[in-house]
Amino acid sequence: MATNRAKYKLTVFGSGTVIGALGGLIGLGGAEFRLPLLIGLFGFGALESVILNKAMSLVVVATALPFRAFSVPYAAVFERWDIIATLLAGSLAGAWFGAGWATKLRSQTLYRVLAVLLVGIAAALLFGHEASTTGTPLLQGVILAIVGIIVGFGIGVVAALMGVAGGELLIPTIVLLFGADIKLAGSLSLAVSLPTMIVGFTRYSRDQSFSIIRAQLPFILIMAVGSILGTFIGGQLLGLIPTGYLLPLLAAILLISSVKVWRHS
Repeated sequence: MATNRAKYKLTVFGSGTVIGALGGLIGLGGAEFRLPLLIGLFGFGALESVILNKAMSLVVVATALPFRAFSVPYAAVFERWDIIATLLAGSLAGAWFGAGWATKLRSQTLYRVLAVLLVGIAAALLFGHEASTTGTPLLQGVILAIVGIIVGFGIGVVAALMGVAGGELLIPTIVLLFGADIKLAGSLSLAVSLPTMIVGFTRYSRDQSFSIIRAQLPFILIMAVGSILGTFIGGQLLGLIPTGYLLPLLAAILLISSVKVWRHS
C-alpha cells in the first residue's frame, strides 16, 4: 500500500514537472496542458478539474512574477499601470462571470465548453505567440481603453472557465493591442493574471465543489511544486528547441486533448 502511494505521489509530481516544462518552454505556466491531464489521467470531474487547475495556477503564477523580477524589474512593470488597469477592468468582471457560469453548467456541457476552449488555445499558440510589435498601440485614447476592457473581460471568462492564468491570450493582446515589448508583456500578463485568478477562485469558493480543495490539498501541493520546478527547467531549455517545431507539437497535443475531453463522460 505504501509503495502504491509513493508511486502515485511520484506520478503526480512528475506530471506537474512535465507540464511545467512544456509551459516554461513557451513562457506560460502550463495550466493548459494540466487541465486535460486532471480529467483524463487522474479522473477528476470537469468542474473539480477546473478548480484544482485554478488552485495550482495561482501557486505557479505567484512564484513566476518574482522569478521574472530579475530580468524585468517591478518598476518597469508598474510603469505601464495603464495596461494593467485597463485589462483588469474587464478581466476581473469576466473571471467572476466565467466562474459563476461554470458552476451552473451541466457536467457534459462543461466538458464540451472546455474542449472548444482547448482548440482556441491551440490556435492562440500557433498564431498569437510569435506576435511582433512596432512599439505603437494599435488604437488610441478612449477607443483603446474600451477595446482593452472588452478583450480583458473575454480573457477573464476563459481563464475562469479553464482554471488557467490566461497568458496565452494576454501576451499577444498586450503586444498587439498596446504595443508593449514581448518580454515586458510576459510580466504584465502575470500582473493581470494574479488578481484575475484570485477573483475567479473566490467565486468558485461559493460552490460546494470547492470542497475538492480541502480533500485534495496534498495532490495540489505536490503537483504545484512539480509545475514550478518544470517551469524553471523549461525556461532553462528555452531556445534549444526551435519554436517553429515546438508550437505546432504543443498545439497538436491540445487538439488531441480537446477530442478526449469532448468525448469524456
